[in-house]
Amino acid sequence: MEQNEMMNGMPRRERAVLYKRDYNCCQAVLLAFAPELGLPEERLLAMGACFGSGMGSMDETCGALCGAQMAQGMLRYDGHRLNPLASRLRAEFEQRCGATRCKDLKGVGTDHGVLCSCEDCVRHAVEALELLL
Repeated sequence: MEQNEMMNGMPRRERAVLYKRDYNCCQAVLLAFAPELGLPEERLLAMGACFGSGMGSMDETCGALCGAQMAQGMLRYDGHRLNPLASRLRAEFEQRCGATRCKDLKGVGTDHGVLCSCEDCVRHAVEALELLL
């Protein structure tokens, strides 16, 4: 059975986790919204290619959150600023995951250990965006 056939009927958050097996967190979130975004998978993969290990190679924003923000912009942009929606998405993600920076989520340089796995970050980013759409 092909991967696309297997994903039919599967919740989007779980499809994103499956994409995470082959792609980075940002790409996995973008691919989960591919039908609505209306872009070829190759373009979505290219858009998210530099966000593996978060923005800045783990130092800054989680790639899954970046992907959700990109998708939100593509789905909701109407010629006006989306700052309030972007802020709500960030807050929802942080509430679910415990942080927004990849480094903090993975417990790098902290005493708390991993706050949220990459798979769960992808899952929570998709859920947070679905909530706001």
